[in-house]
Amino acid sequence: MKILCIGRNYAAHAAELGNAVPEEPVVFCKPDSALLGRNLPFVIPSFTNDVHHEIELVLRIGKVGKHIEPRFAHKYIDAVTVGIDFTARDLQSELKSKGLPWEKAKGFDGSAVVGRFVSADQLDLSNLRFSLTKNGVPVQSGHSQNMLHSFADIISYVSRYFTLKTGDLIFTGTPEGVGPVHPGDVLEGYLGETSLFVRNVR
Repeated sequence: MKILCIGRNYAAHAAELGNAVPEEPVVFCKPDSALLGRNLPFVIPSFTNDVHHEIELVLRIGKVGKHIEPRFAHKYIDAVTVGIDFTARDLQSELKSKGLPWEKAKGFDGSAVVGRFVSADQLDLSNLRFSLTKNGVPVQSGHSQNMLHSFADIISYVSRYFTLKTGDLIFTGTPEGVGPVHPGDVLEGYLGETSLFVRNVR
């Protein structure tokens, strides 16, 4: 199982970080060790002083595919959930300033939270609302229609470079409102009005 992630897929989020809006999907990977075990707390690692939450729609791939045409992409989506791409923002900024890859800031152990999956058959994939609360206060909200690159375009694009396999996960990008987390915070992710995960921060 691999975790593929799309960066800068919402214009407002790119703007809040001062990044240009990309013409093609920005793709990076997290190792499987980034996946935080179900119901485990997120522990802020010692190498960062500025970890940010990034709520995202997460796709689970249901069958093997390569060079997938956009019109067939929906056939490869088995289920959807929401997840958090935790980012060590200070480390990422340092690496970017040196022109280096940011995997250490994005792929560290426990940096990928994934909620309970909902079968794609039960959803209108073109009309998904999602959100994150921190300590009961809304901090991020997004809609699949606001993505710069749709699910179909993302699957088609990444399958040019990576063979998609059953169980692979695709984080599809975060909307604006990213921000720091601190010990004691409680993060809750929603798909529509349904809570799909609650995680404590330590």
